[in-house]
This record gives sequence, C-alpha cells and structure tokens, in this order.
Amino acid sequence: MTSSNRFLSKPILNQHILSLLEKCTHLSHLKQLQSYLVTLGHGQTQFFAFKLVRFSILSLTDLSYARLIFDHLDSPNIYLYTAMITAYASHSDSRSALLLYSRMLRLNRPRPNHFIFPHVLKSCSDGSSINDIRTVHTQILKSGFDEYAVVQTALVDSYSKYSDLETARRVFDGMSERNVVSWTAMVSGYARVGMVGDAVLLFEEMPERDVPSWNAVIAGCAQNGLFSEAISLFRRMLHVGAHEERPNQITVVCALSACAHLGMLRLGKWIHGYVRKNNIGPSSFIANALLDMYGKCGSLNEARRVFNEMPERSLTLWNSMINCLALHGQSETAITIFKAMEHVGVKPDEVTFVGLLNACTHGGLVDEGCSYFKSMSHDYRIEPQIEHYGCVIDLLGRVGRFEEAMEVIRGMKIETDEVVWGSLLNGSKIHGNMELAELSVRKLLEIDPNNAGSAVMLANIYSECGRWDDVGMVRKMLKERGVQKTPGCSWIEVDNKVHQFYSADKTHPRAEEIHKILEGLAGLSKHDLFRNCMPVLFD
Repeated sequence: MTSSNRFLSKPILNQHILSLLEKCTHLSHLKQLQSYLVTLGHGQTQFFAFKLVRFSILSLTDLSYARLIFDHLDSPNIYLYTAMITAYASHSDSRSALLLYSRMLRLNRPRPNHFIFPHVLKSCSDGSSINDIRTVHTQILKSGFDEYAVVQTALVDSYSKYSDLETARRVFDGMSERNVVSWTAMVSGYARVGMVGDAVLLFEEMPERDVPSWNAVIAGCAQNGLFSEAISLFRRMLHVGAHEERPNQITVVCALSACAHLGMLRLGKWIHGYVRKNNIGPSSFIANALLDMYGKCGSLNEARRVFNEMPERSLTLWNSMINCLALHGQSETAITIFKAMEHVGVKPDEVTFVGLLNACTHGGLVDEGCSYFKSMSHDYRIEPQIEHYGCVIDLLGRVGRFEEAMEVIRGMKIETDEVVWGSLLNGSKIHGNMELAELSVRKLLEIDPNNAGSAVMLANIYSECGRWDDVGMVRKMLKERGVQKTPGCSWIEVDNKVHQFYSADKTHPRAEEIHKILEGLAGLSKHDLFRNCMPVLFD
C-alpha cells in the first residue's frame, strides 16, 4: 500500500477499501485494514467505521472488537449505534444494548431514529421489566416515531411478552396500517398467555397469512393443551396449499407434539414421510419431535430408528431416547444409552437424570437409582430439582423403604411440593402404610386446599381404616367448598379420527354401545379375556 492511495478520489477509495474488506478472513486482517485507514487519515470516518463494525459483527461474530472500534470514535452516528445495539439484542445481551442506548440519550447525540427502537424494545423484552418498555414507549411518543409500523409492531410484541395484552391490543388497534407481522405479533401475544380463543379469532380475521402466523396459532393451541384444534389447523394449512404457506420445521414440530399427546400414530407417520419428501430437515429439532411422538404413541422401534439415523445427536436427542426407553420399561437399555452418551463426550444435564431415575423406578433398580441421584451433585455438579426428588422418593416408596424416603425429604434444599408428597403417597398406598399416606395427603391439601383429588384420596384412606366419621368430615368439607374432582381424560385414534373420553362421560355418540361392550368384558374371567383378545392382539 503506497502513500499515493492518500490522494484517491472518494468513490475510488471507497471501492478500494471495500474490496480489501471482502478479502478479510480473520481478525488479524481486519486489524491491518483498520491500521491502514488510520494512516490514510480515515480513522474517524463514519462510513468506514460502520463497515468495519458490521464486518466484525456479521462475518467474524466478534462483538468485543466491534465495540472497541465503536468506542474509539469521537462521535458515532445513529447507524453505528443501531448496529451495536442490534448486535447485542441479537446475541441476548440486553444489558449491554440498554446501557449503550442510555449512553446515547445521556449524551443527547445522535438523535434516535425509528430503526433503533425495535431493537431497544427487544432488549427490554428479553431482560428488563415492563416499566422499561413503558419508558421507551414514552420516548417513542416524544420522538414522534409512534406512527411507524415497524415501531408499533415491536411495541405490540414487547407488551405481549410481558402479558400486558390490554396495552398491546390498544397499540394494535391504533395502527393505521397493519402488516402480517403485526397481526402475527398480536396472535402470538394472546397464545402466549393462554388466551387461545382470542388468538384463533384474530387469526381468522387476518387479511393475509404467512408461515409464522400459522405457526403462532398452531403452537398456541398445542402449548395450551388444545391438541385436536392444533391438528385441525395443521390440516387446514396443508389444504391451503400455497407455496409460501407450506409447513416448516416449527410447524412440523408443533403438529408432532399434538400427535404425541393424542396418540395419533398414523398421522405422525404421515408427517414423518412429509418431512422426508419435502426435505424439511433432517435436524435434531425435528428428530427430537419424531422420537418423542413415536415414544408416546408406543412405537419404540420407530423411535430407535430415528435416533440411530441421526449422524450427530444433540443432548436433547440423547435425553429423549433415554426418557422414551424409561417410559417403556426398557431400564437397562436406557442406562446403556446413558453410558454411550458419556462415552462420546456429551455431558448430562438435569433432564438426563430425570430419565435415568425414571428408568430405575420402572425397572425396580433401587440401588442404581440412589447411586445416580447421589452422583448428580457429587460427580456432575448438578443440584437436584423437585423432579429428581420426586423420582427418588417414588423409587424408594415403591419398595417400602420409607425411612430412606423421609430422610431424603428432610434433607431437601428446596421446598417440597405436590410432586414429592404425591410420590410418597403412591408408595404408601402400595404397602398399606396408612400413617404416611395420611401425612402425604394432608401435605397435598396444605399446598392446594382445593385439590379435590387429594381430598378424595384422604376419604378413601379413612374408609379403608374404617374411620367413617373422618370420611364424612372430608366429604362435608368438599361439599362446603363446592370443589369437584377433575374427571380423567383419555384419547384414542380410530380410522384416522381422535375420540376423546372423560370418566363418567356419556356424551360420545356411541356411548351406549361402548358401555355394553365394557359390561361384557367385565363379566369375563382373565383367562377368557386373554383368549378372546388373542386374535386382535396378534392379528
């Protein structure tokens, strides 16, 4: 590089610097280019500084060096501030983003523009309080940028994330122009707080839809337990058939989750084929959803096939396989998978040990389970959570080792909850330990006085002991509180249609026929029942 470069015209110099920037492949090259700019007298030129900062962020993913360039500028312009704040927001460093924004306001230069506010609001949503969002909203109003759709959409999204749906809807209703992004933000907001009915109604009003909007409403249904509705929307999306509205990975995962909960194996397999046919994946994200679906639908072989076909396995996939095997009573195999995971260098987490402890519980491997429970904190520096305590207490309770179970409870570093006492109750009932069963139920009622299920269990315990006065007392308490036991619910897929049943429910169109068959089965001996079901089981 010769000194003659100092006298290049501005367009030629710009082109020259940009061509050198394109040749940079690592940080040392960028530093050389920066030094070169200083020798040319352009160390403080905003245009070149912006290009260096952007390159450091996007190509090198080096935010610290980008900030170093930024901090050496005498007076960074709004584009440089926006670039840095956007980078921090994208990397979930909300604190740095907001501190830099506060510095800009304190110096009163440069003046903010409408491009910076969405990224500031994102940082507020990720790690601040609702008051920070309201403060930024006030600054937006004072700056006169409240009419920009991109800013309004960011406000809707931010307020929604903090469950302030009233303000979010007020901003949404006040928008002069709404695009598909703003509609989707509002739909997502309703779904996020469980207002699925409002989310669906708003979705139906949308003048146009895209894949994220479909995903928002499908995910909202699936995450709030409306699995049949999620499947119905997924089928509608497929029926629309427009290329721009074809399901993506998020859609597929939501649909598979709904299939898993409904036991819709046939549809789950069809979605698996759709994924392969349309090259959606393969990814650990989808593989995990497929494995979970096959496991919950009872197709263990298919779950293993999905696991074995993945060339690279994430921790989540290992955990899903362990949990799937535990669910199906394949305890030894689950432990083998855990050992294989450790062998390839994947470190377990809290979820891994929930699966392991469940495997030991289902397999009656008490000593192994206790050993894994102790090794969590001793060998892996993982503090047991309520789920782990529940598992180990269930493990000990099932074999009647109640003194050890109570010792675990007394040694807990966190407050007990219904998981712990529910696990102890199950073991107490199995071994007829009425004293501990009564203690467990009383603790459950202390945690949730309106839990009718716990109260009914207590009444049953008293009746087994012949304590009829106490039975009457519990029933009187339930009547006075107006508490009713939540009915059990189950699903079954027949001929590609999901049938939903509640206990003591006679609303199914074929309820009378179903009850007649059940009455017939109830009259059969175990031998007759097995003999009559043989052709069905092995057809």
